[in-house]
Amino acid sequence: MLDVSNENKRQALLRSLPAMEKVLSDSRLSGYDDLVDRGTMKKICRSTLDRWRADILADQRETYSDESFFAEIVEELKRRQKPSLRPVINATGVVIHTNLGRSPLAEQAVQAVAEVARGYSTLEYNLESGHRGQRNSHVEWLLCQLTGAEAAVVVNNNAGAVLLALAALAGGKQAVVSRGELVEIGGSFRIPDIMGFAGTELVEVGCTNRTHVSDYEKAITDDTAMLLKVHPSNFRITGFHSQVPREELAELAHRRGVLLMEDLGSGILADPRALGIEDEPTVCQCLDSGVDVVTFSGDKLLGGPQFGGIVGRRNVIDRLRHHQLLRALRCDKLSLAAAEATLRLYLSGQWRQVPTLAMVSAPATVLYERAEALKRKIDAELADLCLLTAVVQTQDAVGGGSYPERPLAGWGVSVRSSESLSSGAIQERLRHADFPVVAGAGDGALVLHLRTLAPDCESALLKSLRQALEA
Repeated sequence: MLDVSNENKRQALLRSLPAMEKVLSDSRLSGYDDLVDRGTMKKICRSTLDRWRADILADQRETYSDESFFAEIVEELKRRQKPSLRPVINATGVVIHTNLGRSPLAEQAVQAVAEVARGYSTLEYNLESGHRGQRNSHVEWLLCQLTGAEAAVVVNNNAGAVLLALAALAGGKQAVVSRGELVEIGGSFRIPDIMGFAGTELVEVGCTNRTHVSDYEKAITDDTAMLLKVHPSNFRITGFHSQVPREELAELAHRRGVLLMEDLGSGILADPRALGIEDEPTVCQCLDSGVDVVTFSGDKLLGGPQFGGIVGRRNVIDRLRHHQLLRALRCDKLSLAAAEATLRLYLSGQWRQVPTLAMVSAPATVLYERAEALKRKIDAELADLCLLTAVVQTQDAVGGGSYPERPLAGWGVSVRSSESLSSGAIQERLRHADFPVVAGAGDGALVLHLRTLAPDCESALLKSLRQALEA
């Protein structure tokens, strides 16, 4: 039976909603005319009206408040006023934080991007000949010098590099892969799926934990184009396991007339020992081991912008240059400018100026001294908030699917609120600060990891911390 009284109440509430023209002409919205055009303003107001109508019909609103209604519209306008892609302070201790943009750029790379962005450039123009040039030329020579490769191309990311290499070198043919390397990484990037998309037939060999060179050899047929070795990213097998060394795979591949390709992932160019990282091969080491083509990321342990590097033998790389996918996957001028500037830091031996590598290799003693100094600043500048602070040991991480099995020993500052705010509540408030902060937590306290906290961000951090705790 229809509840007449409730239905009458719903209809009364619906009639109380203002007409669109009245909403648009309300003085409370006049200050946002410069932010959005009338069409966009109308859409935002319409969305709010529709939401209120739906709530009323679902009996989720019992009264109409003119103040609440317009407050929702103003809040949405304020939200749209802020850029969606914004700088944040990373106090998590995760250096290559995929969700926070992976590697921050060196100052030289930032300047190079700004110079290219503000005007025209030699992106595809050869000043010497006065004719069209190749965009790949801005980084190819540098990559070859730094890796020992005969040739190189770059695309928009490492997933694109793998796709291009498979399509150009093994499209319509077979690629042999160990079952222990058929990994899935972030964003549902699965090796079997990307091979299928490239038109490459997957041939699995060995077992999840153990693969032998004989497994590869038995799988090679007249349809085999390559042996494929894949970096495990965040995945590791420990205990009873084995894998075939690159040198043995290279000898087998070349003896049987097929290619050896390796998806290296991180793309380290610096000496891993200087970074405090062991058992992580460099691009140069892979090529020296006989790998014909290596793909890697530019924004992981290389510390540059997002790009996918492909280096190897000249006759192999030339096949990629002429594949139709290359144009679809090519880098833009800003990425190339940042990549070139970053690679030149390596060429001049100044790789420690690359922020990612500086953070990864930061000595624990230095991090401890910075943590002590930050604690003193918090205690002095936020004394009125009566916070409980302490210098604490932390377990940091390289991140980005690089070197996951060994954490980096670090130091941080734990912060507790005297008002019994939980660490989760403080984290949420920090994310909504004018300068957002993403921080860690431990033992019920907020933890600010010094490894990823840039010194020039500490003043902004204190302002955001005050804003969060006074909210």
